[in-house]
Amino acid sequence: MPYHRYRPFHERVPVPVAGRDWPGARLERAPLWVPVDLRDGNQALAEPMDTARKRRLYDLLVALGYKEIEVGYPSASRADFGFVRHLVTAGAVPDDVTPVVFTPARTELIDRTFEAIEGMPRAVVHLYVATSPVWRDVVLRRDRGAVRRTVREAAEHMARRAGDAPHVRFQFSPETYNLTEPDFVLELCDGLTELWDASPDRPVTHNLPATVEIATPNVYADQIEYAHRNLARRDAVILSVHPHNDRGTGVACAELAVLAGAQRVEGCLFGNGERTGNVDLVTLAMNLYAQGVDPMVDFGDIDAVRETVEHCNRLPVHPRHPYAGDLVYTAFSGTHQDAISKGLDHHARRAKESGVPEADAPWEVPYLPIDPADVGRSYEAVIRVNSQSGKGGTAYLLRARHGLDLPARMRPDFSRVVQRATDDSGREASPDELYELFRSTYLDEGEIRLDAWSVLGDGGFVCTVHTGERTWDLQGTGPGPLAAFADALAGAGYAAEVLEVAGHPAGAGTAAYAECRVNGTPVWGAAQAGSDLEARVRAVLSAVNRAVAG
Repeated sequence: MPYHRYRPFHERVPVPVAGRDWPGARLERAPLWVPVDLRDGNQALAEPMDTARKRRLYDLLVALGYKEIEVGYPSASRADFGFVRHLVTAGAVPDDVTPVVFTPARTELIDRTFEAIEGMPRAVVHLYVATSPVWRDVVLRRDRGAVRRTVREAAEHMARRAGDAPHVRFQFSPETYNLTEPDFVLELCDGLTELWDASPDRPVTHNLPATVEIATPNVYADQIEYAHRNLARRDAVILSVHPHNDRGTGVACAELAVLAGAQRVEGCLFGNGERTGNVDLVTLAMNLYAQGVDPMVDFGDIDAVRETVEHCNRLPVHPRHPYAGDLVYTAFSGTHQDAISKGLDHHARRAKESGVPEADAPWEVPYLPIDPADVGRSYEAVIRVNSQSGKGGTAYLLRARHGLDLPARMRPDFSRVVQRATDDSGREASPDELYELFRSTYLDEGEIRLDAWSVLGDGGFVCTVHTGERTWDLQGTGPGPLAAFADALAGAGYAAEVLEVAGHPAGAGTAAYAECRVNGTPVWGAAQAGSDLEARVRAVLSAVNRAVAG
């Protein structure tokens, strides 16, 4: 591949570093999240949203708890203008939510933007212009001085349009910030901070986008920390970032940028956006949640969130998407299933010992960074069985769905049955299919059928069995009923020794499991019956029948 065509970041933009504080910082609180799904995300759709879809997504963002929402690009299209007007006329802006509207640095488009927000109780007007050398040279055909004048004139016009209205604040984005000379960015941003007379009670937002990712996330963190350290009137500036995902590291860029001093993060739910997308606000928030930090948004029903976003964007969310995909809490591998199953058992036991509900107990389960129930997922989908699965997953599903708690030593036996079936079918086995395999393997009648039987007071066991067309009246003795039953079966030519028996309540009766050595070969059997003793007797019979069947 012609890698020589591409230059590394350090040959494209200077990254001044005078000490780094961000590597030692910790994420201890959520930044201000600003979803841009209704503008940036909408521009990235093959079929942009109409008002109905936009309103549904907007209502979701409000319900999730977002306090600043970019609602559109009013000068870009009649649909975007109409939606912003809809929010005004419908009174759809709650008291604790601030809409953001987006505008290029052109007077007539700024006017159109202010027309759209007329009557809105509060708003942020977001001005942008591309600033990096390649955009200046190739796209804008303007030098630094011309770009500076364009920004200044647009900002002055915005200030005139806003007048003294305290409900309008300003935002500036030097687009392609991460490819722009740092001194030029500071010059532009500090000039607007002064022009707009920013103060702590009426701050300006400076949003520094990684419009196209160019380097590893630590480089973006250095760029953000440089701005954080050097912006004028820092207490009157909200430092914001807008990472894209061209290198697949948008989430890491955002997290490191917050460590470096960013207070605000723009992105989209599930990472929608042009090309490879904007940073994913769901993953960012849930990453904080998994560290014990309040994300300040509520994804307690993440499937409902996903369904709404898929409907509005007409784009699917990948089944492996962090936290929200169909398969992200699912294990097919046997070793994973075994660890998860043991972890869930340990969690339940520790919660009971501590006297707290499982939903409130500290979470430490292998392979599951969070409790799936916290985002509205059931445990039924955590473990699923195919040919790659092992004994732990199969046993977990039988216990969770059908109340059958196989002894540990029996699980490999049934796992081999399941693996043969899934190898043959080449597909996943559902919990109901697993139970059917269990039933046909252990519970169906075999060659030996037990009719009348009873336990004698002296430790004897009498029974009538049928084998083919022959009927046997048998009697045996032993240290217990099961040993006596095995002794009785020897009278019909079946040499059986009971090695292990276990049982537990199941439904209105009992499930029992027995390992026997039959004609020198260990084999497992199982049964369900109305009483504990009958279930155990029939489990022994199941083992003998399986041995006879080979």
